[in-house]
Amino acid sequence: MYSFFSADEHPWEQVSEGIKRKVVGFTDDLMAMHLCYDKGAKGAVRKREIHDQIVYVVSGRFEAIVDGEKQQLKAGDAFTVKKLLDHGITALEQNSVLLDIFSPSREDFLS
Repeated sequence: MYSFFSADEHPWEQVSEGIKRKVVGFTDDLMAMHLCYDKGAKGAVRKREIHDQIVYVVSGRFEAIVDGEKQQLKAGDAFTVKKLLDHGITALEQNSVLLDIFSPSREDFLS
């Protein structure tokens, strides 16, 4: 864990085709990360068993679905996902960036 995050000092980690991430910071109870999407890249619809999540659009545009409801989002918009709710996202522009915030921390992203 680090107290300060400098984006230039942390390389992107390829998550899947068209999606990369950087963990911004974390504690046992909280985690924030940047995710960068190529146009058309998708975060498949899924649900999390123990994690609540807030997703903030840093740049670009996305189509999000939460519990069956779809909405287009632009920079400055956000959505919240309580655990056990289906959710997914599709990037509508190249290099669209999200700030994902999880509670508790996603230990699976730290290994």
